[in-house]
Amino acid sequence: MARYIFITGGVVSSLGKGLASAALGSLLQARGYSVRLRKLDPYLNVDPGTMSPFEHGEVFVTDDGAETDLDLGHYERFTGVSACKTDSVSSGRIYSDVLEKERRGDYLGKTIQVIPHVTNEIKDFIKIGDEDVDFMLCEIGGTVGDIEALPFFEAIRQFSQDRRGECIFMHLTLLPYISAAGELKTKPTQHSVKELRSIGIAPDILMCRSEYEIPQKEREKLALFCNVRPDAVIPALDLKSIYEAPLAYSREGMDRAVLEAFGITDAPAPDMAKWADVMDRVEHPEGTVKIAIVGKYTQLGDAYKSIAEALTHGGMHNRVKVKVEWINSEVFESEDEITTKLQGFNAILVPGGFGERGTEGKIKAAQYARENDIPYLGICLGMQMAVIEAARNLAGIKDAGSEEFDHEAGEKRFTPIVYHLKEWVEGNRTIQRDAGDDKGGTMRLGAYNATLSKGSRVAEIYGSTAISERHRHRYEVDMTYREAIEATGLKFSGISPDGKLPEIVEIPDHPWYIGVQFHPELKSRPFEPHPLFASFVEAAVKQSRLV
Repeated sequence: MARYIFITGGVVSSLGKGLASAALGSLLQARGYSVRLRKLDPYLNVDPGTMSPFEHGEVFVTDDGAETDLDLGHYERFTGVSACKTDSVSSGRIYSDVLEKERRGDYLGKTIQVIPHVTNEIKDFIKIGDEDVDFMLCEIGGTVGDIEALPFFEAIRQFSQDRRGECIFMHLTLLPYISAAGELKTKPTQHSVKELRSIGIAPDILMCRSEYEIPQKEREKLALFCNVRPDAVIPALDLKSIYEAPLAYSREGMDRAVLEAFGITDAPAPDMAKWADVMDRVEHPEGTVKIAIVGKYTQLGDAYKSIAEALTHGGMHNRVKVKVEWINSEVFESEDEITTKLQGFNAILVPGGFGERGTEGKIKAAQYARENDIPYLGICLGMQMAVIEAARNLAGIKDAGSEEFDHEAGEKRFTPIVYHLKEWVEGNRTIQRDAGDDKGGTMRLGAYNATLSKGSRVAEIYGSTAISERHRHRYEVDMTYREAIEATGLKFSGISPDGKLPEIVEIPDHPWYIGVQFHPELKSRPFEPHPLFASFVEAAVKQSRLV
């Protein structure tokens, strides 16, 4: 039976609970324990799948097709444990499940209330799969005091009473530095802990985010007023890289404080060799490459979080620093500056997205990379734009476009090289969708297999002709146009096992030009970079030496 660690936050949001949770999970693994991490989000959306990237950052997709919070990406990258549907839940999902049970009559006519029905549903979710791991880490989204989070706090309070001795609480807060006073202030943390204790939860460990070193007297003061052991007040200072977190938190004794809170005194010492190697590669690069990301949501870095991290992993693999510049694709639609904007980059990446806005700029970026022998990686919509570019400029289909854009505009304007996928095979069943269906959870989601052409560049990169990758899209390149497009030199080198859906395109006689319908960034790890990103950065390195 697992031991539980509940991670909560206070004072302000965006302090890094997800990173702290992921780093703690990796430290427990380094001591030989098995872990699983899950996220409980208070928002009323059923999942983040329909949220704008500007609202919530990227949507992280699991192998089994769950659309989840981006923190699950941190969990996977730091622990290597693939997340699943049972590792993420929102208030919306909990309430939806409770109401479905009420409609079915599962509650036998009882009055449905937050306590016990909603809190019981949360507790049931928390327990899923706890017999398979040594530690279950549960992060509660938002901050203590948020009204929508109260059922989650009440549920974990009850849970700790049901499992006495098997649960601890870790609370992450901010220690602000007041420059006029020249000191760190502990009062916000004291008030945050007071708020937490008022709902029946007493933290065992305090993680204190700060831009400055926390003096011993402040740590002792926090321990005294927040009723925790002095060695359970853990500084969480700003880091050069997020991948320094396991080493930094280990030095501060975070994992030791957790084990002591459970009364575990005979744990093996952590083996940090893997993380030391990761940081050595981060801190001692042997060169720099410049990569342009031409996207639609470039104003918010979290919108493409996994892509940014996968490029970093590719840099680690090649022992180079990847310098990324985010370029709004709309710039290329209103200005004839594509050469000026993209000149000097060693590679170009066009990521996914939804809707027509910015797509003409993405098409121009793909054209620039193709014509100038610049390494190009197109992901999801970025692959579709590469195919449309080839259709327009090489195959003579001047009005080539996507059904997505016609659906959005409410009129037919393009020859649909990309169409709305209405039917596909998922395991042993056939899925059917219509353009008018609800948006949430109706895409082709999760892991699907693909067969790669023998002798293709992608088969060489993967070292196999059979792969599995995660998808998140509802529009597909139309195989009807395969012959015309392949005649231009853009080859369909990866296809679904049934031969109906294109997964990868490439230009064999280009230095490196690949488009993929899936999201390879979701499976990249610092200690196991995704092969496509490792190869893409390697191509950028070669390009940098030609300049």
